[in-house]
Amino acid sequence: MTYQFHSYRSLFPILSDYVYLANCSQGALALPVSKAIEEYNRQLLFSGRNWKQSIAKMEETREKFAKLIGAETDEIAILTSVSDAISAIASCLPFRNKKKKIILTDIDFPTVAHIWLAQEQFKNNVTFIHSTNGMIHLTQYEKEVTNETLLTCIPHVSFYNGYKQNIKEIADIVHRKGSLLFVDAYQSAGHIPINVKEMDIDILTTGTRKYMLGIPGVAFLYIKKELAQQLKPKLTGWFGQESTAVFNMSNPVFATGARRFETGTPSFISIYAACEAINLLLQIGVHNIQLYLQQLADYTRNFGAEKGLQIIGPFSAESSSSMTAFYAKNALKVEQLLKEKKVIVAARNDVIRIAPHFYNNKDELTYAITELARLMMEK
Repeated sequence: MTYQFHSYRSLFPILSDYVYLANCSQGALALPVSKAIEEYNRQLLFSGRNWKQSIAKMEETREKFAKLIGAETDEIAILTSVSDAISAIASCLPFRNKKKKIILTDIDFPTVAHIWLAQEQFKNNVTFIHSTNGMIHLTQYEKEVTNETLLTCIPHVSFYNGYKQNIKEIADIVHRKGSLLFVDAYQSAGHIPINVKEMDIDILTTGTRKYMLGIPGVAFLYIKKELAQQLKPKLTGWFGQESTAVFNMSNPVFATGARRFETGTPSFISIYAACEAINLLLQIGVHNIQLYLQQLADYTRNFGAEKGLQIIGPFSAESSSSMTAFYAKNALKVEQLLKEKKVIVAARNDVIRIAPHFYNNKDELTYAITELARLMMEK
């Protein structure tokens, strides 16, 4: 296995002391990202006010994220969390008697269900598609999505076991039934290529703190241009107004496109970090990252199986992401014991999630899996 990203390892100081495999929870901090955070801090320390620079950085970040997912800049809103992005859509989606059903899945991150079930008008019209062994067959979308479905909300990649869905095929099904498609890309953006136009996605959200290598405080909301113009946000603020209406208290005018979903002053320090993180991803190329991580994922599954570890979720490359979940009864305890061995992974419920990025290599995975197998034998 050729390792083509060795020169980038020096950008991640944590790799000097740890095998870092927890990108499904928090990406490792790169030096350029850290320097961007320091630059924001330096501007405040020595200038006292950096509003113009921060607004410029926000627009630069918007443009870079739009490029990352094949969107137009006016189709991107910058918010503070994926929960905020989902809430913004859930609270403004028009309820119609003949079009009122919301389809979720049991592999969504729990906050998705929390938000939709909190909506008075939709809470009794939410249907869950149930997975089998953590996976969902396309026939289930054919069956569950009907002409009464207003919106189908799905994860691109499961947070629990790394199962990857075919977004384009699902889009074809739900659009044929007249449903909108809302994709949660928090576990895919940054290591799996996304093109919202080719995939025919209506709405997409993701944050920067996982595979996108940023820090908490920034999320992106993509809304197809023609759809955004039809929606009237109920969660809004001065950033969501046309510039001429910002200081007009009695006559608000929504901004054009997805920007109307922005609210108040964002976390600029997180935007500075996001800008450099996305720049790094664009420089390397997400397609190149995916090709490399497919090799690491294949090795992880195969070597893990050789060591007697039980894989939870998909085994085939077609339906797998770069994350592999291994069963561990006391996952949180195992996570802590692995950290004592200088291996950082992310436990979730009854699994240990091994989630490498482009800066990881085969030797690190060999060590991490060997240590995990040893701990499992001791249990």
